[in-house]
Amino acid sequence: MKWLYVILTIGLLSSCWPTSVSFVDNGSMPPEWKVFYVETLKNEAPNTPLSYSATLSEDVKDGVQNNTRLLLGTTLNDSVQIIIQGVISNYSITPVALQEGDNAAQNRLTVSVNFEIFITAPEEDKMTLTSTRFVDYASSEDLGAKEDELLAEVNDQIVQDVVNKLLSNW
Repeated sequence: MKWLYVILTIGLLSSCWPTSVSFVDNGSMPPEWKVFYVETLKNEAPNTPLSYSATLSEDVKDGVQNNTRLLLGTTLNDSVQIIIQGVISNYSITPVALQEGDNAAQNRLTVSVNFEIFITAPEEDKMTLTSTRFVDYASSEDLGAKEDELLAEVNDQIVQDVVNKLLSNW
């Protein structure tokens, strides 16, 4: 009788065991989606670093390629099923934690990007996404010395928003 319980338990557990484990999505997008293309983002926000649009564009390419099964297209042609375009609409630094004497203890770097995602297969469609992300830093820190690190953190959040949109809204 004891062996019967052991065999039943093993049988039940093995039927629930996942067949594969992966950090890359393989099934929540239409099978027709194979190749994506990211146009360099336009920069319409004042005070944005000159290279920021190119940096964020590359981060979006890397993020989609590393977190989905989609392959990066090098040119915009007929074999591309997903086209990602965007505009950096806001780049601002504001005080957030005021102390006595109207001095800020912390500042907030905020970036907003408006994305349009064009889908060519299985049927033509368009998705829009506005991603507004921020990171706080001590006002005593020099923004120029810390800006690359702060922007990398904001970019990670924006890229995750784009990947989530691709995986959840089709």
